[in-house]
Amino acid sequence: MAEAGTIRLGLVGIGKIARDQHLPALAADGRFALAATASRNAQLDDVAGFPDIDAMIAGVPDLQAVSLCTPPDGRYEQAASAIAAGLHVMLEKPPTSTLSEIAALEEQARARGVTLFTSWHSREAAGVAPAREWLAGKRIETVRITWREDIRRWHPGQEWILGAGGFGVFDPGINALSIATRILPDPLLLDSAWMEVPEGRASPLKAELTMRSGGAVVTADFDFLQTGPQTWDIEVDTDAGMLTLSMGGSILQLPGADAQKASDREYPRLYARFAELVGAGESEVDVRPLQLVADAFLLGERRVGASFSF
Repeated sequence: MAEAGTIRLGLVGIGKIARDQHLPALAADGRFALAATASRNAQLDDVAGFPDIDAMIAGVPDLQAVSLCTPPDGRYEQAASAIAAGLHVMLEKPPTSTLSEIAALEEQARARGVTLFTSWHSREAAGVAPAREWLAGKRIETVRITWREDIRRWHPGQEWILGAGGFGVFDPGINALSIATRILPDPLLLDSAWMEVPEGRASPLKAELTMRSGGAVVTADFDFLQTGPQTWDIEVDTDAGMLTLSMGGSILQLPGADAQKASDREYPRLYARFAELVGAGESEVDVRPLQLVADAFLLGERRVGASFSF
């Protein structure tokens, strides 16, 4: 039985990210009570399970919020159903497949008077906030983003990620862009890009972007085929030396100082923020990382690469 004042939440999508991150974060946060789940293929013990979000909404009349952990394709319809039912909505990244979808959801949430939260988990990594603070007021000269990981390790058998609307390597790459748009004081604008799409697929396994932020050149190297140690680094050259964020933002290295590292609290921080927004009756919708990915697909040169299979 949920305590008075807790937010009764439904979790939509019971895949790897939900099990690895969302469920532990929810279990540790007394502001939420997991009231139900919706998934075509999975169910949790001791929690009411439904095949889809509409069945969940109909079957749990006292539901107050939903957290959507499904792939971005089809998430608009799920979020729109929840908003229409008067539920607060938290969206995994990327929030939707298109910019027009998230714009429509923002307007629907405003009209219905509910919270809409576009969560960017990498912004909650331990080094991101202090990096933003340290960079404020400094002259930024160049930025190098290197984001390389193994698709087979992090998305085993997930065919959707290489389909239309699956984002491909931009699914992890958008995490880097979410950090960059958070820590850099000037807007991040795309100049050029190329991407390599496997034969017979719709979304890329590799991409390179050239951007600018104020007077600084910003480059990004994304690769979904790196085995062994994984690389999630951002290096920022400034007039006061080089700042480095590594391991996805969890380790911060400032000039002349020891590396700062803290434990992973990304998803607990996201749910804490969601609770704050719900309590304040506010929304938080930031589409800047998604805009950059959309710009890359619009401007980028597409190259056909070797076929790929899981």
